[in-house]
Amino acid sequence: STQDLVDVAGRIMAYRNGGMFIVLKDEQGSIQLMCNKNDFSEKMQSVLKLLRPGDWIGAKGTICRTSAGELTVRVEEITVLAKTLLPLPEKFHGLKDVETRYRQRYLDMIMSDESRETLVNRFLIEKEIRDFMTEKKFLEVETPILQEIKSGASAKPFTTHHNSLDRNLFMRVAPELFLKRLIIGGIPRVFEIGKNFRNEGTDTKHNPEFTMMEAYQIFADYNDMMNLVEELVERLCIKFNGSTIMTFGDKSVDVKRPWKRASMMDLIKEKTGFDLSNTDLNSAIDIAKRLNIELKENMLWGEVVEEIFNEKVEESLIEPTHVIDYPVEISPLTKTHRINSRLVERFETRIFGVELCNAYSELTDPRDQRERFEEQEKKRNAGDDEADMKDEDFLTALEYGMPPTGGIGIGIDRLVMMILNKESIRDIIAFPILKEKA
Repeated sequence: STQDLVDVAGRIMAYRNGGMFIVLKDEQGSIQLMCNKNDFSEKMQSVLKLLRPGDWIGAKGTICRTSAGELTVRVEEITVLAKTLLPLPEKFHGLKDVETRYRQRYLDMIMSDESRETLVNRFLIEKEIRDFMTEKKFLEVETPILQEIKSGASAKPFTTHHNSLDRNLFMRVAPELFLKRLIIGGIPRVFEIGKNFRNEGTDTKHNPEFTMMEAYQIFADYNDMMNLVEELVERLCIKFNGSTIMTFGDKSVDVKRPWKRASMMDLIKEKTGFDLSNTDLNSAIDIAKRLNIELKENMLWGEVVEEIFNEKVEESLIEPTHVIDYPVEISPLTKTHRINSRLVERFETRIFGVELCNAYSELTDPRDQRERFEEQEKKRNAGDDEADMKDEDFLTALEYGMPPTGGIGIGIDRLVMMILNKESIRDIIAFPILKEKA
């Protein structure tokens, strides 16, 4: 026992022997309180009887150790700070029901140090990304979430109605075209970390609202963006895992730079034996059929190539791999490849068979961009509600001149999943979208 007088506060997690021993917990850890009724007034004894696990209390007393050697506060005074009206889950079994964990995340965090630490680390990872981008001289900006035009990604949008303007608006699927407007306006490096919304299903890797970082840099191309994402992921892995080894499920990879770079065509040839580089549409369709891949009607050559890649290659890319040089038909905002006009300067990075980011040498030619938008409009008119809309104001902005620019979009949720080895996106989103409760 010592004479050191201390004040502590936290939530009661255990209450034993009629309150003689109380385990108190805060964000830093736990400590035991020892409450000798002989040290308490009659009023304080009545307060002690009313305490339950879940209550928040403050306690004043002296530091001591029990006969078992456990550091303990011998309590002289207790103050009730907040009373729980609902019982906590039984401590030995905790919160096992998965649906309850996600629907009542606050309860999950109370009962599970791991769940709380996962979410804390998720937010610390976002902070580290901001620090990294700021060090690289990028300016963090904000762009509209409510948008008049759906554009920037192949995705079905959410719509909403603005009453006073009496018009329908879209929840953004991507901030891309507004960030490019800032580049045109004279800000040389911009990035935004924020929510995007895509009206799609939910699974272990998808949530209808999700966090992305998009960044744009003048006088850069997709090669510079590859270097950027490699440096960022390596830094995050070292900071949060202590090395460049990243583990996801039962697989581990080394994210030390440089990463593999391979064209989509070469990867398809490597996995299937078919070279699609010089095929026409009919030949590509025939190859897909020979590979037992079902195709939608009226697909373009690039769409068939992408479907073959998705079915036969994507999941096999466990080591960090930049898949480069995509077909022009599936990349409406990307600069045409400097060597092969059927392709564009685009890459998607895959780790553990999962897409992490999408990046381009940005399309800066307003005439070419108009033609691409018009092709997208044809797809929309044919029933493809994921195709982009033509944005006339963005085309006008391009006509004022956009310098050569590299751009990238990184899925923050998936990146966090990989860094923290969480196989479900719901574990690293504080409040995920769930089905309606029965």
